[in-house]
Amino acid sequence: MIITTTNSIDGKEVTNYLGIIVGTTYTSNHGTKGMTFKDIFNSKKYYENYESGLDKAKEEAFEKLKAKASEKQANAIIGVSIDIEMMSTTGITMVSVVGTAVRVQ
Repeated sequence: MIITTTNSIDGKEVTNYLGIIVGTTYTSNHGTKGMTFKDIFNSKKYYENYESGLDKAKEEAFEKLKAKASEKQANAIIGVSIDIEMMSTTGITMVSVVGTAVRVQ
């Protein structure tokens, strides 16, 4: 499956637009998960752990996006954008990936 942020794919022609699709996931506590009490106060380790949790959430959102594209029988997703939003009152992070499912030749 081809996934791109652009609205076209070099050397390919979009033959069918199958609709807008979204992959969303929620994650929480990835900043301190699996860390020792001492590590929580080490900002480098804290941010590395936070980044790792965010990367896992992004991958999960992309997997959901690809699954939805497959359901529509798409072989590519164009115009992909990623939105990461922290819900400050709950500490939950939402990762949303949006794109257009298409068939290309």
